Amino acid sequence: MKRRVLAAILLCIALGILLLTPILAFTPYGAHILRVMGAVSATPSPSPIAFTPTPIPSPSPVLTIQGTPPPLQSKIAYLMDATTGNVLVNENGELPVQMASTTKIMTALIAIQTGNLDQLVTIHQDAYNEVWLHDGSSAGLVVGDRLPLKDLLYGLMLPSGDDAAIAIADALGGVPSFVQRMNLFAYHLHLFQTHYLNPDGLNYVPNGESIANHYSTATDLVRLARYAISIPFFAQLVQTKTYTVPPTINHHSYIWTSINQLLSSYPGATGIKTGFTPQAGYCLVFSATRAGQNLVGVVLDSPTEPGRFQDAAALLNWGFALPLLPPTPPAA
Repeated sequence: MKRRVLAAILLCIALGILLLTPILAFTPYGAHILRVMGAVSATPSPSPIAFTPTPIPSPSPVLTIQGTPPPLQSKIAYLMDATTGNVLVNENGELPVQMASTTKIMTALIAIQTGNLDQLVTIHQDAYNEVWLHDGSSAGLVVGDRLPLKDLLYGLMLPSGDDAAIAIADALGGVPSFVQRMNLFAYHLHLFQTHYLNPDGLNYVPNGESIANHYSTATDLVRLARYAISIPFFAQLVQTKTYTVPPTINHHSYIWTSINQLLSSYPGATGIKTGFTPQAGYCLVFSATRAGQNLVGVVLDSPTEPGRFQDAAALLNWGFALPLLPPTPPAA
C-alpha cells in the first residue's frame, strides 16, 4: 500500500515538472530556474542583427547650366554633355533642315559597321562624275584605282570627298541599297526627324526627287554623333588631321587633309564633320574634351565658313566653363 502511494506521488511530481517546464522556459524567472536545474543551456540565444540599409552614394557632379549661352551667327545650335546626355544649349534644335556633308557621318557609320575595312573598293566613273557634274567636294580619286575601304573612309571624312561617298556606296550594295540602310539605321537610333536621299548630302538627287526630303535636325545630328564617337575607329578617323596613302600596284598615292579647322584651332577638339551647300549654309558637327568633360554639338546654317568654327568654339568655351554641381533631384 505504501509503495502504491509513493509511486502515485512520484508520478504527480513528474507530471507537474513536465507541465511546468515549457511555462517556465518563457518567463525570465522560469528560465533562470531551469538553467540552475540544468534543464536548459546557460548559453543565451543569439540576438538578431539589426538591419542597416546600404547608404545611397552621392551623385557625381555634372556640368550645370548657369547664365545664357553666347550670341551666335548660326541660326541653329545644339550642345550636349556627351557623358551624361544633358542638353546644355538648344536653339531651334528640333527644326528639320538640310545638313549638307554632315550626311557623311552616317555614311561612315554604315561602312564601318557593315563593310570589311580591308575590302578593296574600285573607283568607278560615277564617283568621278558626282564631283565634276554636281560641283561636289573631292578626294581626288582616280577612276580604276582600288583602295582598301579603311583608307577610303579617310578620303570621305577629311577632304569630305563626294567621290569617296559614291565609291563606298557602290561597293557596299549600290547607292539605292546603301541609302536604304542609312535610313533604317537612323530609325534604329530613334532619329525620327532624319531622312537621307544620298550618301554625300549634295543637292543633286537622282530620279527627280526633291532635296527637301534630305534633312535632319541639330538634335538628331548630336545624338548620331554621340553614338558614332563611341566607336573607336570612327573616333580615330574624325580627329585625324592628315592621312597619307602610299602608292601601290592597285592605286595612286593620296594625301588628305581635314577641312575641319577646329581640329587645329581649338585645344581638345576631337572632330567631327563639316558641311556646306548654298541651301544648307555652313554646317559643323563638333566634339571636344577638356579636364575629363566631353562635349558634342552642332551649328547649322551659319552665314560664313569662319562663323561656324567661331560659333563652335564659343559654345565649347561656355560649356566647359559651367560649374560642376550635384544634379538636381527630379520633382516628386
